[in-house]
Amino acid sequence: MQRKWWHDKVVYQIYPKSFYDSNGDGIGDIPGIISKLDYLKELGADILWLSPIYRSPLADQGYDIADYYAIDPRFGTMDDMDRLIAEAKKREMYILMDLVVNHCSDEHEWFQQAIKDPDGKYGNFFYIRDKKDDKVPCNWRSYFGGPVWEELPGHPDKQYLHVFHKKQPDLNWENPEVREEVYKNIRWWMEKGLGGFRIDAIINIKKKLPFSDYPADRADGLCSIERMLEEAEGIGEFLGEMAEKCFHPYDAFTVGEVFNEKEDEIKDFIGENGYFSSMFDFEETCYGKSEDGWYASKPYLTPEEYKKCIFHTQKKIGDTGMISNIIENHDEPRGVCHYISPEDRCPDSRKLLAGVYFLLKGIPFIYQGQEIGMENMEFTSMDQIDDISTIDEYQVALRAGCSEKEALDAVSAFSRDNARTPVQWSAEKNAGFSEGEPWLGVNPNYKEINIESQLTDSNSLLSFYKKLTALRKAPEYTETLVYGTFAPYQEEQKNLIAYTRNGEKNLLILGNMQAQSQKVSLPGEVKEVLLNNQKAVEITEKEIILKPYQFIVLETADECGVRTAEKKTIAI
Repeated sequence: MQRKWWHDKVVYQIYPKSFYDSNGDGIGDIPGIISKLDYLKELGADILWLSPIYRSPLADQGYDIADYYAIDPRFGTMDDMDRLIAEAKKREMYILMDLVVNHCSDEHEWFQQAIKDPDGKYGNFFYIRDKKDDKVPCNWRSYFGGPVWEELPGHPDKQYLHVFHKKQPDLNWENPEVREEVYKNIRWWMEKGLGGFRIDAIINIKKKLPFSDYPADRADGLCSIERMLEEAEGIGEFLGEMAEKCFHPYDAFTVGEVFNEKEDEIKDFIGENGYFSSMFDFEETCYGKSEDGWYASKPYLTPEEYKKCIFHTQKKIGDTGMISNIIENHDEPRGVCHYISPEDRCPDSRKLLAGVYFLLKGIPFIYQGQEIGMENMEFTSMDQIDDISTIDEYQVALRAGCSEKEALDAVSAFSRDNARTPVQWSAEKNAGFSEGEPWLGVNPNYKEINIESQLTDSNSLLSFYKKLTALRKAPEYTETLVYGTFAPYQEEQKNLIAYTRNGEKNLLILGNMQAQSQKVSLPGEVKEVLLNNQKAVEITEKEIILKPYQFIVLETADECGVRTAEKKTIAI
């Protein structure tokens, strides 16, 4: 693997609207991010990914972009953005922006020109089709519900394609002019000093043409758009062109939101000279989801299910490239609520989850608030919900026969608003996020879970995340944790997640994901306990006794080693 500047980095995702409000209007902003750079540096973050801050009507919270060259006034100014890039650079940190180019906003100038002249230049920037006998060109269901076709404003005889919200018309990537406009914008931002991009919904840019129906999978007569994506071919031509013209010349770090990739395509996506530097591991994110809707999906994974997912990804990727490891993001529920069952949630299990994912081979991503264990919101009414996908899934659940309470409970477990509640900085008013009324309700548990209280607590989850970043950056262990091999250890042992990272050093990572102690045989002599979420660990002649929810990182003498003969208890 050719070594790159970003391989040993830790990435922190910021959802600007909910991060920190500097001016009291209830909305997080760029100056607020700048004011917290030292906190993020101390945490161990090297790369900061910002969810969209471009000018937008916020139909989908900024993922509907009206101007790719402008900062939305809600978040600040372009001068603020320039200052953020400069201040990050002073701290040897990099800024990533969100690249949203499958679609734009219906308020973008391109779409406004297409409305004026559907048969002109800008009409071909989108997928606009004539209506025939009041039929739509295909029966695909949009990600946010309903058909992907909408009447073109002012033209009752025409319709346009939107695979997301109707205010997010899809760009026609088959048109070279569209691609060149996208590339021009990417280069413009790179020249400003960005470190790269997180690339949104990119798998959708290639459509299976001509448009055609698939068998309906719900009573609405529509089909999941996944059926089309399974058959679409040729996306590599677009992605390869974008990489060669925009990313490779700047040695940019790019991470793709890629679903539906085939195993033989992984090298094309993230291998040597791949389209992207990395892509997210969504194996565990997708596990247990039902195509029928959130109401039929699993609200949380068992330890064995989680282990199955992360190990499958690690084996699948191997040495092909660098995967990006997550437990939550702006589109998912909080990790401690999705990967730990209610009866198992405690301080030690939260640290265990953090350690298990963070030390996998790949690039660790931390989402804002994850480092203190922010939890899902306990929604009591749909009036508290802002997220458009949650609103749609609530209706899906009702149509499936759920009661209003059942539907609310179902969508609450998966709502994107769980991750979008304001960051809990302190126990003060509005969790210290804003002097004004927050745009989205603050989780009531902010007095118990907040950054200020954990900053001074050496036993807090925040302190544990700092230990994880410090271990990954420690000169004697970086080579092993970044480039070392991964191998499952005692994979069949129930409720145990264990694996080795071998390179210059030999590390054994162990996590007991149950409420009972369990014994684990050791591969050889233990040289040192590098990290422990509890006060001590008991090591006997040939095994280690893990307490409930205990997480341990051991350095061993070698991959096989000579077993230790004496019984000892190591405290750290």
